[in-house]
Amino acid sequence: MSTTTAQRTTTATGTASAGYRTLWRWHFYAGLFVMPFLVVLAITGTLYCFQPQIEPLLYPHRQVVEPQATPRLTEDALLAKARAAMPANARAVTAPIASAPDRSTEFIFRLADGEKQSVYLNPYSGEVLGTLSVERRFMQVDRMLHRKLLLGKPGELLMELAACWTLVMIGTGIALWWPREKTAVRAALMPRFSLQGRALWKNLHAVMGIWLALGALVFVLSGLPWTGSWGKQFKALATAANLGAPPGSWGGLPLRSVLPGVRASEHAGIANTSTETQSAHGTHASNDEHEAHASHDERGEHAEHSAHEANMDSMPGMVMDDLPLPLTPWAVGNVPVPQSDDAHATQALPLGRIVALVASLGIPSGYNIALPASATGVYTVSYFPADPKDERTLYIDQYSGAVLKDIRYGDYGAVSKAVSYGTSLHMGRYFGVANQILCAAISLGLAGMAVTGCVLWWKRRPQRSLGAPSRERAAPPMRGWKAGLVLLGIVFPLMGATLLAVWLADRTIFGRATRQPA
Repeated sequence: MSTTTAQRTTTATGTASAGYRTLWRWHFYAGLFVMPFLVVLAITGTLYCFQPQIEPLLYPHRQVVEPQATPRLTEDALLAKARAAMPANARAVTAPIASAPDRSTEFIFRLADGEKQSVYLNPYSGEVLGTLSVERRFMQVDRMLHRKLLLGKPGELLMELAACWTLVMIGTGIALWWPREKTAVRAALMPRFSLQGRALWKNLHAVMGIWLALGALVFVLSGLPWTGSWGKQFKALATAANLGAPPGSWGGLPLRSVLPGVRASEHAGIANTSTETQSAHGTHASNDEHEAHASHDERGEHAEHSAHEANMDSMPGMVMDDLPLPLTPWAVGNVPVPQSDDAHATQALPLGRIVALVASLGIPSGYNIALPASATGVYTVSYFPADPKDERTLYIDQYSGAVLKDIRYGDYGAVSKAVSYGTSLHMGRYFGVANQILCAAISLGLAGMAVTGCVLWWKRRPQRSLGAPSRERAAPPMRGWKAGLVLLGIVFPLMGATLLAVWLADRTIFGRATRQPA
């Protein structure tokens, strides 16, 4: 080999090494931040994936009944028994409709102090089997850990940041794994158990990471639309561009039941007047809602205002996303949920009639009915099956049974359609138990990545130092990577701020040029 060729080879190797160490440094920072959150997300996500199997095991005396040959009691009879078992000032808000012969019937009530509670009854005898706090039931606590670490808004932002930094970790991880010199891709995909010590841990970490990369990417991208900061802005942007929720699914239409004896033209005038009045006093009403229901911090300011302005009869502050378990399409997550008003119950169509009507429209079971809140409130049906193309949201006049709005999957924009499929896959619902097992394997694999990454750091860390990989004295330009990080920072502004903070800290606090073992 000529001298010139040798020099070129040496230069190329040096550049690759420098690029490698720069990527490794950023991979280290991303992993250091993401690792603890990955463990929490993996455990809570796996548990939540198996919610249909776990909850009956946790609450068998409430949720499981012995199937009987006798006919089930009507929904109205069961609702009356549930009301009798609750305090007089408790209001029924939601009726989950399920027809499994071995499952109890559930109704959700809001107590005077704002707490929501589920009541379970034997559908054959009407016996009250017990109650559960919606906010404190195991799967709801698990869900809140998964979404916000039980820390409210700060926890929600931390989880959103962890998801964004996972994108950096995935990208730099793939680049670090990428075969160099004469290493074949096939060899790089298989673990080398002949290695020992830290070399074996490093190989296992790299191979496991590349196998999990695609699943991790799908998890992150399908979870981000549900985040409390970026997700809400993304939903609003998609809706504004006609790519998200269709008109009316965010409360944009004043859907009301027509009072018996009131002509349609008069009712329209009343509705318009009410909307104008609400617009004039919107700020005051919004403040009252915020103070009365500050615990529902998942709502955005836009969601609170538009939902209340569109339907004065909605229960202030409660939206479909606040239901006990998220059986609500992403596109209609901010639709206001009506709440029952016992004073008008005798005037409205009974719940059983609504159930029969919904069945006639092609939805036999597995949906939620939010009950009307007042004389002009509506029944709101939310159907979120495993197959997203069957999703539907219905608004039904409580007196005539007229379907005021029927929002189907075909009405969604392209973004909402993609999010619906991503959510179904993310939750392990799309193709049954196999989907659950796949999600659990990816989740637990990511937890394993966190553990092996921690072991690698522990084995190479110097004393009294963070142990970040050294920065090269003459780092390559790496313009593509820099552009990618800038783009991520623009798309995810919260992450962009932390990227800048990490870069500044890296230059001023952790900037070391001393080489450390690879």
